[in-house]
Amino acid sequence: MLTESLYRVLAVARINWTLRLRDPGQFISYLLMPMILMLVFKPVYNRAFSSGTLQVTTGMLVIFSTLALAIVGTATLTERTWHTWDRLRSTRVTTAELLLGKGLPVFLVLLAQQTILLTYGMLVIGVRPAGNTWLVALAVAVWGTTLLAIGTAIAATVRSHGELSAICDIGGLTLTTLGGAFVPVEMFPGWLRAVAPVSPGYWALSMLQAALRGNVRGTLLAAAVLLAVGVAAGTYATWRLSRGHGRTTAL
Repeated sequence: MLTESLYRVLAVARINWTLRLRDPGQFISYLLMPMILMLVFKPVYNRAFSSGTLQVTTGMLVIFSTLALAIVGTATLTERTWHTWDRLRSTRVTTAELLLGKGLPVFLVLLAQQTILLTYGMLVIGVRPAGNTWLVALAVAVWGTTLLAIGTAIAATVRSHGELSAICDIGGLTLTTLGGAFVPVEMFPGWLRAVAPVSPGYWALSMLQAALRGNVRGTLLAAAVLLAVGVAAGTYATWRLSRGHGRTTAL
């Protein structure tokens, strides 16, 4: 049974990986735009903040990885708009297997985006990590997993690509700004600092900065919060789609 399940997951993943390779536009844009902004804003951030290079690198990474929720959501929503979701659900593939198979290629895309941007930040922007590579790798993996779960939950809820785009763009920018991606939370007014931890972007930024500084405790604390968010979002997405909300007639 486990072998058959793995075969079905890999079959779905292979198809979706092909789709991602044939349409790399979103990935390229969410990769090049933060690179340009990091380079442009680096002098400003260095003059404004004591850790300007770290802020501009992690801030832009969190912003554009959150905007990449559109890539995650498209992977599921496209099946619904193409009227192929119902066909897939009529096979022996379970909802969990289907989501896992569709999620694996997107997860690799998210990992690649974050890894490339962090490498760019180190080589070009001048970020100096503490040397705990495993800690940075853990932070990247946790943030990618959380984004994958949130994006799937959004795709299981919206009815069109327009709704998906609006939620990902407006929601992504709002949550990352609230989380301190543009300006450190310490510079917020008191009431806004109290609200900031509600945003997953706050914990993502805290986790990535702690990992680059070699702060194990801070990294693991933020990672635990993000994993809890990811589990909740993934559970909701699986429940909703297994109850038939992914059907074409629900659009």
